[in-house]
Amino acid sequence: MVPASLTLSPEVAAARADGRPVVALESTVLTHGLPFPQNLDTARAVEAAVRDGGAVPATVAVFDGRIRVGLDAAALERLAQTSGVMKLSRADLACAVALGRTGSTTVAATMIAARLAGIEVFATGGIGGVHRGAETSFDISADLGELARTPVIVVSAGAKAILDLAKTLEVLETHGIPVVGWRTDDFPAFWSRASGLPVPLRLDDAADLVRFWRVRRDLGLEGGLLLANPVPAEAEIPCVEMESVIARAVAEMESVGVRAKDVTPRLLSRIVELTGGRSLTTNRALILSNARLAAEVAGALISRDR
Repeated sequence: MVPASLTLSPEVAAARADGRPVVALESTVLTHGLPFPQNLDTARAVEAAVRDGGAVPATVAVFDGRIRVGLDAAALERLAQTSGVMKLSRADLACAVALGRTGSTTVAATMIAARLAGIEVFATGGIGGVHRGAETSFDISADLGELARTPVIVVSAGAKAILDLAKTLEVLETHGIPVVGWRTDDFPAFWSRASGLPVPLRLDDAADLVRFWRVRRDLGLEGGLLLANPVPAEAEIPCVEMESVIARAVAEMESVGVRAKDVTPRLLSRIVELTGGRSLTTNRALILSNARLAAEVAGALISRDR
């Protein structure tokens, strides 16, 4: 049953009714990822990449207590310029709805909204995961738990490289979450094409991925699937170079006591400074690449089900 607090845009509703492919998109890039107007430009570019791939983009956000799946141009611009927006995950999505608040959706919250809207494919930059030092801080993203329970294909450039990628893969395995390398045997490291960690599964064809996804459903297996798509080669920053930058940024955040939801945006902002803006360029490239792949996968799902 679709909750009363969920609203599909006319474009998304028409696409769902007509059986056309739809790709969900998160909205934290508009509120916590980039400054204005780069945030708006990037969100528009990601939506355009989905359209170019033959699918309908469905950016998700909460406005005044309503979960909106699909934002028009005015709503995108409004969100891009609004301050004090909540950053919503599984724990606080319902609170924002109940109290009539406005918020942007993380990976976990976007997956929840996509499931409610009947959308099976979601494109993001990189998922959250196990933070460095989690053996003492217990800082593990809700994204992993959401992947374990919510049936959505998440297309990303792996997990954010500021995390402990080895531990993140271990937790994904523990939860039985399929991690599929898209035409790669190496788990991507967000800004870098390879982390040096083997990816558990590899697929090179969208039709094979769709067959795998449908068999999971037929077997009654819960949860989503992580499709790890390496950043385009021409845009990557090598892992060795990025690791030194990340280590410095992490040390700085620890020295000033940054915690919880503030960690990721603060780290990413500092990494932009330390790379002279190169990481931002790479980030944009990988998000666009993921959006194009997600549109291809969404189209393959529709073709198989007809």
